Amino acid sequence: MALSAKKAKAEAGTVLHIEDSKFRYTLREMGRNKGAYMMMAPFMILFLIFTLLPVLLSLPIGFTNFNMVQFPKWVGLSNFYRLFLEDDVFLIAIKNTLIFAFLTGPLSYFLCFILAWLINQMGAVLKTIFTFIFYAPSFAGNIYFIWQLMFSGDANGYINATLMDLGIISAPIQWLTDANYMLPIVIIVQLWLSLGAGFLSFIAGLQSVDKSMYEAGAVEGIKNRWQELLHITLPSMGPQLLFAAVMQITSSFTVGTVAQALTGLPSTDYATHTIMSHAMDYGSLRYEMGYASAICFVLFIAMLLMNQLINRILRKYTSD
Repeated sequence: MALSAKKAKAEAGTVLHIEDSKFRYTLREMGRNKGAYMMMAPFMILFLIFTLLPVLLSLPIGFTNFNMVQFPKWVGLSNFYRLFLEDDVFLIAIKNTLIFAFLTGPLSYFLCFILAWLINQMGAVLKTIFTFIFYAPSFAGNIYFIWQLMFSGDANGYINATLMDLGIISAPIQWLTDANYMLPIVIIVQLWLSLGAGFLSFIAGLQSVDKSMYEAGAVEGIKNRWQELLHITLPSMGPQLLFAAVMQITSSFTVGTVAQALTGLPSTDYATHTIMSHAMDYGSLRYEMGYASAICFVLFIAMLLMNQLINRILRKYTSD
């Protein structure tokens, strides 16, 4: 027994020594690269204050009644009971969010990859031009006015004017106020805007694949681009595949700005009302920050679960 105790103590001491060595090594490397950390500091400070801290505070605030003026009052699970048992609009928001997530998420993901793969086959100049063309909408400013002009509800709207000139319709259609058309239009615009960071990560991943692997694959019997894609390209792009999936999940679950810009808040019959729109409604317009935080926490849990599912699906590409 005494020997076992001494052995356990020695092992514990070894573990502590290893951990201490790792800590010292980390501090030494940080000191060696202090210039890089100083350059990162402004972004990290702003990220901690305006992104990470609000996310962490959303959970405790979700258990309070907080109107931005008075001190938060603890109400326990009342906000969550109200959310799932009394708020009918929230159920509509869940339905619309799932439609967005399961339509725009996978579609935009595959669209980003296919376009990036096709662009990667081009020459350097064309590759740069087409990358800029497809990526530009994601970082442009207020570009929704383009779609507002196209789907304007009067006779001067581009879509209405074209359809009336062709004799397809006799009177203008209220595209952005008719509940029958609003959701498909917002989905189309969201797909158009989805070529963002995920698209660039695919471009970067495709360009980083070792060209010698294709030569080796040709020797091993790979005969066409499709086989190259399945057996060489995709297995070599694990990190990019995962990063793009996370970005597309985030954008598809947090659709709210597009719907608000095109169809207003709230939209007609809540046709394009999403969980994010619901949170914006209660947080930005009604100043019920406790209830809005509860909504955001539910959205965060849904996104976290979906990210875990994607991690499992893409594990075979990221395990290395």
